[in-house]
Amino acid sequence: MTHQNETVKPVGYLSNVLLSLGSWRSLVMQKPVIVCLDLEGVLVPEIWINVAKKTGIEELKVTTREMPNYDTLMKQRLAILDQHHLTIRDIQEVIGKMGPLDGASEFISWLRERCQVLILSDTFYQFALPLMRQLGFPTLFCNQLEIDGTGRIVNYRMRMDNQKKHSVAALKSLNFYTLAAGDAYNDTAMLGEADAGFFFRPPDHLPKEFPQYPVTMTYRELQDQFARAGNLD
Repeated sequence: MTHQNETVKPVGYLSNVLLSLGSWRSLVMQKPVIVCLDLEGVLVPEIWINVAKKTGIEELKVTTREMPNYDTLMKQRLAILDQHHLTIRDIQEVIGKMGPLDGASEFISWLRERCQVLILSDTFYQFALPLMRQLGFPTLFCNQLEIDGTGRIVNYRMRMDNQKKHSVAALKSLNFYTLAAGDAYNDTAMLGEADAGFFFRPPDHLPKEFPQYPVTMTYRELQDQFARAGNLD
């Protein structure tokens, strides 16, 4: 319970050290910071766009940056895979040649020195493992694919509906101060639920539809926004 003469504010690791040394004059209730990040488009390239480039199938270039209904998008993708006889092995071959976006690993390292970090993605564990390895295995909440004995992707299983928003809400209920960043329609509920949410390199139309979320175009800009919002310096 917070008393009237106490101040509640977010604190990162470094601020906690200063607090423990008695550097703050006023009594501060510590509210630890956790940063929630989308994966594709924020830390790694879009997987399906890379599959489209490899296979020459233009329809696979559509992502949640353009199509807000994820169920419709995934059903469209699975139908295209069936039409072209592509299996999980074909997609994993493409992913195996991908890596993090330039500067992403350093950005994650900067964050993890100062606060907790959680990746909230609508991708699938069968896709994400090689990319998580290159990022140092940050915690990832995502979904599962249903694959038959031939490698055909027959269905997908969402862990829960709107898992990004619900994850942030749960973290807030655990008394975390939540910061979030994403680049697509399926991130906007997460950004809205967070104590502070930011776009990272969104398509031009999204900030026009959701002007309440500041736009960042570089990791340095996003780092600065997180530092100010979460008292991470």
